[in-house]
Amino acid sequence: MDFPTLTHLDETGRARMVDVGHKPDSERIAIARGEIVMKPETLALIRAGAIKKGDVLTIAQIAGIMGAKKTSELIPLCHPIALSKVDVDLALDDSLPGLSITATAKTTGKTGVEMEALTAVSIAALTVYDMAKAAEKTMKIQNIRLVEKHGGKSGDIINE
Repeated sequence: MDFPTLTHLDETGRARMVDVGHKPDSERIAIARGEIVMKPETLALIRAGAIKKGDVLTIAQIAGIMGAKKTSELIPLCHPIALSKVDVDLALDDSLPGLSITATAKTTGKTGVEMEALTAVSIAALTVYDMAKAAEKTMKIQNIRLVEKHGGKSGDIINE
């Protein structure tokens, strides 16, 4: 069985940042999703704007965008990327119950933006938890995953 080469390890097994200098620039887009599950009562408080810390959806959206912009500071071997777009959408979802979070990151460059989209979802979910934890400490952040990526050597990948 052939295993893919782990690009963040050198020949001796030491960690390294991948050299992407030889790669051509291309448009790259990544979309990630995740959920935060909570009690219906907590979701109702968010819906009503009754969380004491403020507007949960707007603050979590801004936090997700900020998280995407700081990904290379949080994930040790990520390249700093000049993002041309980050969009974070939080949707109230009674079927969870909770919030569904979708993040889209875009750049034109030598490396992809999957980590930025995943970080945006993660930070947005953590912000929701932080803002609503006084109402509920049993919320669950779950199912954070890459939904799509476009561009680069590996081309388009659609997981959902």
